[in-house]
Amino acid sequence: MLDVRDLHIAYPGQSSEAVRGVSFSLEKGSLTGLVGESGSGKTTIVSAILGLLPAGTRVSGRIEVCGEDLLTLSEEALRRRRWKEVALVPQGAQNSFTPVKTIGSHIEEVLRVHCTLAGTAAKTRVSALLEQVELDASIARRYPHELSGGQKQRAAIALALACDPALLLADEPTTALDVITQAGILRLLLRLKEERDLTVLLVTHDLPLAASVCDELIVMKDGELIECGAPKKLIHAPEHAYTRRLVEAM
Repeated sequence: MLDVRDLHIAYPGQSSEAVRGVSFSLEKGSLTGLVGESGSGKTTIVSAILGLLPAGTRVSGRIEVCGEDLLTLSEEALRRRRWKEVALVPQGAQNSFTPVKTIGSHIEEVLRVHCTLAGTAAKTRVSALLEQVELDASIARRYPHELSGGQKQRAAIALALACDPALLLADEPTTALDVITQAGILRLLLRLKEERDLTVLLVTHDLPLAASVCDELIVMKDGELIECGAPKKLIHAPEHAYTRRLVEAM
């Protein structure tokens, strides 16, 4: 589903690389955790997959989705693949929404622009998406500030799933949520993965959280991939000193 090979990324004006020689693969239908502290390169990798790095950023290597190297595509070709093939749940659900628009109008706009769906069909689809993320269909008429943090996060997931992407990038989806709400969001992602055969990349700094739900963990530090494997292996027999420190901190 996703195959990243020897990825190097350097931001404009920076002599050192933000990501250095990273390689990993995600199997279809898997939930993989990309784990590391702030500044380790996690969000940079997500931005590279989506083709959303700043102009002038130097990128080399390969990022293949379903066998196609995204780094070779034009901006227009990439735009066609966002939402339909790869979608993002951004860090902080509020970043998904404009305060003056209802939740339903946000989702309808995505459906109209990217899926050529409008009118009654779009409204029906909005209701179905909200119900899939365990929200009442009436949420469509409400504004972002009228929702709790957990409701906003669920609505952001519904927005990302609007065009039935095969790959979902969830960037710190439980940030600033209480532990009970975090658990609910993780259960939701697991259920959606199973029901939709989604491939999910869960980006987080929280190793215990990732270990509790992921099939595989990828540990990043200072722009490099330092260790990957099944959660049980990494927790009980970590090979790298940094991974051991993360486990000890648990």
